[in-house]
Amino acid sequence: MSNETVTAPAAEEKQHGIGASLPPADARAKTEGTFPYASDLWAEGLLWAAILRSPHPHARITSIDTSGAEQMPGVHAVVTHADVPGDAAHGRRIADRPVFASELVRHHGEPIAAVAADHPDTARMAAAAIIVEYEVLEPVTDPEQAFAAEPLHPDGNLIRHIPLQYGDAEATGEVIVEGLYRIGRQDPAPIGAEAGLAVPRPDGGVELYVASTDPHSDRDLAAACYGLEPDRVKVVVTGVPGATADREDPGFQLPLGLLALKTGCPVKLTATREESFLGHAHRHPTLLRYRHHADAEGRLVKVEAQILLDAGAYADASSESLAAAVAFACGPYVVPHAFIEGWAVRTNNPPSGHVRGEGALQVCAAYEAQMDKLAAKLGVDPAELRLRNVMATGDILPTGQTVTCPAPVAELLRAVRDFDLPPLPKDTPEEEWILPGGPEGAGEPGAVRRGVGYALGMVHMLGAEGTDEVSTATVKVQDGVATVICAAVETGQGFSTLARQIVQETLGIEEVHVAAVDTDQPPAGAGCRSRHTWVSGGAVERAAKMVRTQLLQPLAAKFGMSTELLQIADGKITSYDGVLSTTVTEAMDGKELWATAQCRPHPTEPLDETGQGDAFVGLAFCAIRAVVDVDVELGSIRVVELAVAQDVGRVLNPAQLAARIEAGVTQGVGAALTENLRTPRGVVRHPDLTGYALPTALDAPDIRIVKLVEERDVVAPFGAKAASAVPVVTAPAAVAGAVRAATARPINRLPIRPQAAVVSP
Repeated sequence: MSNETVTAPAAEEKQHGIGASLPPADARAKTEGTFPYASDLWAEGLLWAAILRSPHPHARITSIDTSGAEQMPGVHAVVTHADVPGDAAHGRRIADRPVFASELVRHHGEPIAAVAADHPDTARMAAAAIIVEYEVLEPVTDPEQAFAAEPLHPDGNLIRHIPLQYGDAEATGEVIVEGLYRIGRQDPAPIGAEAGLAVPRPDGGVELYVASTDPHSDRDLAAACYGLEPDRVKVVVTGVPGATADREDPGFQLPLGLLALKTGCPVKLTATREESFLGHAHRHPTLLRYRHHADAEGRLVKVEAQILLDAGAYADASSESLAAAVAFACGPYVVPHAFIEGWAVRTNNPPSGHVRGEGALQVCAAYEAQMDKLAAKLGVDPAELRLRNVMATGDILPTGQTVTCPAPVAELLRAVRDFDLPPLPKDTPEEEWILPGGPEGAGEPGAVRRGVGYALGMVHMLGAEGTDEVSTATVKVQDGVATVICAAVETGQGFSTLARQIVQETLGIEEVHVAAVDTDQPPAGAGCRSRHTWVSGGAVERAAKMVRTQLLQPLAAKFGMSTELLQIADGKITSYDGVLSTTVTEAMDGKELWATAQCRPHPTEPLDETGQGDAFVGLAFCAIRAVVDVDVELGSIRVVELAVAQDVGRVLNPAQLAARIEAGVTQGVGAALTENLRTPRGVVRHPDLTGYALPTALDAPDIRIVKLVEERDVVAPFGAKAASAVPVVTAPAAVAGAVRAATARPINRLPIRPQAAVVSP
């Protein structure tokens, strides 16, 4: 993989603070294999856990016999729904998911019971020895059938319906194009499978050592399940290996604590990759119907769409995902009239939830396919058609919300359009050609066609629809060393590095440490939608500025000037006139300074009954041009290059930003070509990394970051925007557009099947 990154002038020259490519503090440990992941945890008197999961996607439980497991040597405890002392159901948004299935099984892999034993093999054998009698029921796996099917849950099958109405329903255009699109089930596929340790406390509480991305929410869920006060449950974040979704499945964490409380011993569980696939949430499979109206010049008049999200068995984040899908259903284009209906429904498929770019990715693939159809019908260049319709600051979303943040969509599109195309294979010796299907593939050069596709994507930042986004941070300074205390979890998004940079920039102190995260600290919220860059970073900045004031006030008073006339740089404090010059260490004079601050963005509001409302704090945009080679006889596809231009607000860490964009683009390529967790009749097929095809470094195309637009969002701390979600959203649509251009086939399903790219002779 190669890239070209445009950054702020001289940013690479900085060694500290905002704008420097400061490496992650844990980079060396992770590279050398010494980083302590959750699966490395150990405790004296440790027991091992295993979970019995349902082999059926839909069944009635008639009996559960645990006696055989309980009598096995080495088994210390078996827990089922009858052993849950508190809330029997949980959920981050809607508490509809049982800790253990009791009467009904609603998806393949749903937990039935859990076992603690003195050896992991014993625990697994004991779980297998539990006898469960099922009355197998017909699963509802087609979300379209969920409307008429018998209720799968007491709350019914419909989770949410949003009928967005904007403009004149009678408006029509001279040119109309229609399409039906399907998006598959992408798994977040975390680098390390879930693992954790539960340790009982002397006060009857429990401590959970897990790789949580939202420890305070996990603590509250666990406390409610265990029937304990929240202060008797502590979550310690341990060894997060990276996350592009909700990192930990609560259905994995909750049985762990129950076993520890019942046995009085530490209990450890390391999930297999199969359990990981069965347990945690996936991207919503989505069915989309679109009709675009345009005038004779290709300017959009009206967009009509129906969007159906398959939530799987439980609600999880489906309501929020649907809101994003409906709100962004027209894309970053000016649309005078829009009528979008969206539904999220329960089925007997595996649960869907938060995965990077949820809702926005699915609609991007559809509306960009519609733009390609419109360009083809009008005989207009696809990039030019998009330029005639792009959104800008001051335009209005179909939700009625005015776009007040920078929206340089046209600039992004022109940047990728004008970037030089990669050389054609005919310009290189035939033996050096990289054909679709790889060097050992069966393809023939004569069957390869090249295509170029464009896509524009958008995402929202932070929570939406009235979510109270708030984070708290403390900055302490003593003996020339600063410490940041904030419960924002480092999931690979770079918050720990950013926190160090903020303190370096504000206080001129080079050595900055970020404390480990646990729930004894004030909450900082979930690590998604770039919220920690904005909200937690903003809290760290405010706390650091308060410490700066404490540091400078005595000096300013002594010299009869205001603190604004003093500056800190490279560990030195100087006045505007040069009269004062001292070091930060000398000014500290052995004192300890500290401050705590909060950051809370401006409030949003829920969408109303017609899909209207100021639901989003901020937006980020991206343009991608994809170049692909397609073997039209075999249907094999090679992504040659992806040119990316992105609206980033401000570059805070050039190297880290480039890595985030490249990773996001690669995840998007996976969604476009290979990643689809297959669930025939609700049963997960091949729940492993052999059957589920993740793109590797060998599959990653050349990624050219051709432009980063630094137009700061004035309401965001540092002016920075979301970095990694929007390229994930945009890349699949660009790849599909390029395959469409190469084959002249409709390409209406992701991931793209080989047969969809075959051109009949």
